[in-house]
Amino acid sequence: MSEAYYREALKRGQKDARARASRGQSPCLPVLDDFVPAAQSLQGIDLGLVQVPAAFVVGTKSRARENAFAANFMPLMDVKSEFAVKWQRLCQAHLSEGIREPIKAYEYFNRFYVEEGNKRVSVLKFFDAPQIAAHVIRILPERTPENAGYFEFVDFYAQSRINEIECSRPGGYAELRSLLGKAPDAVWTEDERKRLRTVWYYFRTAFDRCGGEKLTLLPGDAFLVLLEVFGYEALQKKGTEAMQQMLKKAWEEIVLKQEPEPVEVHMTPPEEKTGLIQKVFPASKPIRAAFLYDGSPDSVAWTRGHEQGRLFAQQALEGQVETTAYFDVFSESPDAAIERAVQDGNTVIFATSPRLLPVSLRAAVEHPEVTFFNCALNTNHRYIRTYYARMYEIKFIIGAIAGAMAGGEPVGYLADYPIYGQVAGVNAFALGMQMVDPRARVLLEWSSVGGHEAAQKRLLDRGVRLISSQDLTRWGMDAHESLGLSLITESGNVNLAQPLWQWGTYYERLLRLVRSNSAKQEYAGTSKALNYYWGLSAGVVDLRYSETLPPSVIRLAETLKNAVRSGLCRPFTGPLYDQKGKAIEMDGDLTPEQIIRMEELMENIDGSIPPYNELTDLAKATVDMVGVDKARG
Repeated sequence: MSEAYYREALKRGQKDARARASRGQSPCLPVLDDFVPAAQSLQGIDLGLVQVPAAFVVGTKSRARENAFAANFMPLMDVKSEFAVKWQRLCQAHLSEGIREPIKAYEYFNRFYVEEGNKRVSVLKFFDAPQIAAHVIRILPERTPENAGYFEFVDFYAQSRINEIECSRPGGYAELRSLLGKAPDAVWTEDERKRLRTVWYYFRTAFDRCGGEKLTLLPGDAFLVLLEVFGYEALQKKGTEAMQQMLKKAWEEIVLKQEPEPVEVHMTPPEEKTGLIQKVFPASKPIRAAFLYDGSPDSVAWTRGHEQGRLFAQQALEGQVETTAYFDVFSESPDAAIERAVQDGNTVIFATSPRLLPVSLRAAVEHPEVTFFNCALNTNHRYIRTYYARMYEIKFIIGAIAGAMAGGEPVGYLADYPIYGQVAGVNAFALGMQMVDPRARVLLEWSSVGGHEAAQKRLLDRGVRLISSQDLTRWGMDAHESLGLSLITESGNVNLAQPLWQWGTYYERLLRLVRSNSAKQEYAGTSKALNYYWGLSAGVVDLRYSETLPPSVIRLAETLKNAVRSGLCRPFTGPLYDQKGKAIEMDGDLTPEQIIRMEELMENIDGSIPPYNELTDLAKATVDMVGVDKARG
């Protein structure tokens, strides 16, 4: 029997060798000594006894056994050779009692090269053993920007001792830890390792059955998608068959991760396309749309603005759309709130906060018959359309107003959360000031560090009296005291300009798109994630002036507003320089994607992106969803 197994293994080895030779590749095992100097091997780190994924054992340490095996570790020696006899003895031992003696191997970039035990590896691979016990020495390469991902893996392995899950994109291992509910410095128990390895085994089997090997992404990247959509707790309760159904539901989300540019940004509303049948036989039943809020309009300004937008859109589309509001969804289970909205017959759901993104994604995968929107920016999810407003256009104009009013003095800027779009607003404000006064300076503080009052006090203590504050009034504060650009005087605050979010216009236009079927046609016409990022030209942002603002400054602002609306003036036209004086790479203007992902601050800004550990709990929750990389650490 052992000889028959050897003959089959030999056949596999010869077939693999011929195939590689025909492609101009080496038919033999790669040799670690050929690309890692011996001195570097001697400086390796002893990892002790490790369970190594058999698929990751890819080569041999030295040339001693290079020609005895094909590159798939199947034998190449004649069936009558001494090598073949020893292989067959190991085969018999494996079948009768199992191969117990660990191999010795070197790990380099999470691939393993055998020093002792090549035949054991060959036998175990022949019988599809998932793991191989090994005494392992790790060889660390010199750290470079190109191999930063490997060192993320090294940090992850130090706590988890898990080496079979590989992530390709930067931050993947931090995301994996977070989705598993583990802190970066937490020590894993053996039970936690076994549980994850079990889930991973079922996932890998299901992934392969779904044709995962045809994708260009790593299985670990697909695993992150499934964790994000369904959650680790749900995956722990599933076997291969159930996991396969989950993968099929989320497959477009997984495929999207292969895209080098997974997001398609729409800067202007598409033309409403109404078919002939719709024109002749308009829909008799109104569509039902649910609006989900993580707060109440009585206590949260953001919720109040969106709720006013809902009511505006409902009135504008009376008889065509019926809307329902679901407040404080985090006071119960947000998953239950979305499910209730679906069961209530809503075919369109607006999740008005980035914090609702994870639950919206899960629901969107489970309910493909419902159109989901989430109010966020730069989220690359196939099953959810996201929408946001280009408030940076208004901030650019307010910056010009500040430059005209500052008299050469520094101006303060109070930002809230370091999330996508927020940095663009800060930079646009600074560029607007610089356009009016080339020597203008912006002093930046964050209300998400210590609260609004503390951040404003830090500016006042530096002698700043002209401050651009947040876009929405804060509950319990005078509207003029907390909104837009204000001059702080001894007798009180004098408001100069107020940015406006026109959510009613936004929702009316989005609902018209859904009703005319244009939104569905847009979705079907691309394989990417859809982000709506509309601005002044769509009427979804605007600017209100105070009576205290000089008429000449108002004329300046109106001229700029008309120019931005028409496209004649674009805030992010180069050349632009960051705080270090380095020119920002661009081709005339920054692209929408560059604006959205902006993390570097302009040269005339004094301040920085706050570190994650300094943020408030609410800010951390938001940054976790849509925060810029610098804020996530």
